[in-house]
Amino acid sequence: MTAADRHLETGRPNLRPGGRLHVAMVAPPWQDVPPRAYGGIEEMLASLISGLDRRGHEVTLIGAGHTTAPATLLPTYARPPSERIGDPLPELLHAARARRLLAGLDADIVHDHSLAGPLTAACRALPTVVTCHGPSDGELGDCYRELGADISLVAISDAQRRHAPDLGWVATVHNALDVDTYPFQPDKEEWVLWLGRFHPCKGPHLAIDAARAAGRRIILAGKLTEPAEHACFDTYVRPRLGPDATYVGEADAGRKRELLATARCLLFPIQWEEPFGMVLIEAMACGTPVVALGRGAVPEVVADGRTGYVLQTVAELPEAIQSIERIDPHACRKHVEQCFSAETMAAAYEQVYWEVLRSGPARARPESDGPGGLVSVS
Repeated sequence: MTAADRHLETGRPNLRPGGRLHVAMVAPPWQDVPPRAYGGIEEMLASLISGLDRRGHEVTLIGAGHTTAPATLLPTYARPPSERIGDPLPELLHAARARRLLAGLDADIVHDHSLAGPLTAACRALPTVVTCHGPSDGELGDCYRELGADISLVAISDAQRRHAPDLGWVATVHNALDVDTYPFQPDKEEWVLWLGRFHPCKGPHLAIDAARAAGRRIILAGKLTEPAEHACFDTYVRPRLGPDATYVGEADAGRKRELLATARCLLFPIQWEEPFGMVLIEAMACGTPVVALGRGAVPEVVADGRTGYVLQTVAELPEAIQSIERIDPHACRKHVEQCFSAETMAAAYEQVYWEVLRSGPARARPESDGPGGLVSVS
């Protein structure tokens, strides 16, 4: 009998001394936790694990490669198959191995962040919390509809929930990070930064055009490994590069922090309904304001006029870049400390875990429950 079974049988909320939980955390198979370079989910996972550890909980991480997070690692791959992103077989093999590892684990609850892993939720008695890290209005949302009450679904923004209000959401918990691992630097250089994955929906070409129109040099650092990313770079970015627009490669964890801390601002001209955007809070944690288009979760993450500018059109970007000195770097850092810290996120997920353990499998909540469901963190 697992600890979760004992809890459900007795109805007692404290399964372990001090209310300690044993959380089985399932990561995607593509990166270490935290990632060596690009990897928003893995960055969020490292912060969540650290926050849960500081709150006295035990975490077993099922993932690929290595981890420096305070968790016991059960690897599905000795080395993450990063070069095979987009190939479905590593995801399926990862899910199959994770299912076997979970079957032998005395955990209280499973928290799955992988794509295929939630398909195995019905195979075990342990409740499974799933964080939706992608768009909820497409086939991913359809998949979660088919899983129904087998999983308890958590959104990473209210915007994400609005696109699929009928899904069985139990909470909205914004992503967050370990703020102390990001260097705060109030004195900035004159160039601006674009950081991300090269795809037209991320707007790297629009960032170059806006920076050039504002008379600012721009540095671009991003993931350039998949065929679609190379196609985007060759079509939209390479023709625009020059003395005032430089690509410096994919930044590792240290280089990423250095760029974020020294840039005058981060440009985020997204062209899709981004469900969160980890780079937004990473930049603000370094005291670097954001100039972004207000799609997806951007208005939930960036405080317009206080930690950056949230705009409606691409044409507004150059003027906002020119006005960025009005934004106080200290306000950016404080915003992340207050709203997007690992402690805040861990406390919210802790509440989700207990509610799921008390109530059993998820059921679709009516819209009248409000966008926050059980937990809403901003």
